[in-house]
Order: sequence, then C-alpha cells, then structure tokens
Amino acid sequence: MAADSLLQTVAHLFDLLRERQIEYALVGGVAMLQFVEGRNTEDVDLIMAVSSLRALPEIQIESQDKDFARGKFDALQIDILLTSNPLFERVGQQHTAPQPFAEQEIPCATVEGLLLLKLYALPSLYRQGNFSRVGIYESDIAALIHDYRPVLDPLLEILAHHLSTSDIDSLREIVAEIEQRIERFDKNFRG
Repeated sequence: MAADSLLQTVAHLFDLLRERQIEYALVGGVAMLQFVEGRNTEDVDLIMAVSSLRALPEIQIESQDKDFARGKFDALQIDILLTSNPLFERVGQQHTAPQPFAEQEIPCATVEGLLLLKLYALPSLYRQGNFSRVGIYESDIAALIHDYRPVLDPLLEILAHHLSTSDIDSLREIVAEIEQRIERFDKNFRG
C-alpha cells in the first residue's frame, strides 16, 4: 500500500470510529510514529472491545481469539488487541492521550502504554523464536527509553500481574541490557 493511500485509508478508519462513537486506542507502529522518527509500518494496531467489532462490519475479520483479532479495512491490515485482556484494557483506559493525526485528534498510547505492550509481548516472541519481531520490539523499547527516560520499575510492577515470575525476571535482564546499550551510546557517541 502506497504511503498516501495508507494515510487516506487510516484517516477514513478514524473518521468511521469517531462517527460510530467507538472507544479505541491507537497502539503499535503508527502510534510509535508519534514518538520515534523513522519507524516503518504497514498496518494499524488498535485496542478495542469485541462488541465494537460488531459495529464495524467494514472490517473483515480474518482471525480472532481471546486476546487478538486481525482484519482488513479496504487493503489496510488491522491488528486489534481486545479489551478482554486486562492489560490491554488498562492501557486503553489509563495509558492513552490525544494525539494529532490526519487533521483530527485520536486516542493514542502514551510512551508508558507502548512500553507496557511491547514488554508484555517480548517473552512470547522469544518463546516463539521470532527473532525478527524480537529485534523490532527491542529496538522500539530502546528508542522510547532513550528518548523519553521513563521510570521502568512501575511498569514492570504492572506487568508482574500479567506475566509469570520467570518472564518478569527475563524482562528485567532485557531492560538492563538495553539501558547498558543506551549508556554506552550516550557515553561513546554523544560524550
């Protein structure tokens, strides 16, 4: 999908969500573009309730499980994080803020919300052996930590209610490694 066509389709989707008064939050790659330059994406990720999907027959659902749905809106791929997952609901309710997009304001995940979602996904991506996606997620996490310097311990405490102890321990190691890389970068290249 060409960049102009992508933006028009996304803007049309947001218009439709607003017209139907559907609660949602933008997350994923398009949300990352609000905070980090140069992030590429070809889909839109939203947090939304299952009931909202019924109000959007324009989205052709291709697959759905307890926590996720995937569909198409015209040629646009949409990944939906369902609010039946308590963490997704929390991010949608507590970790969003209005952001300008295509001449309107849309609810978009905050830096903390994006970090919660990306950190939450990492253990599963590691277990799946999905090295490419692990690299993308860790890069996103590193960029957000570097540029915004969020306090991470409260986020890991939130995640402790949604992940196993071993997953949280692994995340603490990953975050420590990312912070060490950032420290090396700042020391050696920004000195």
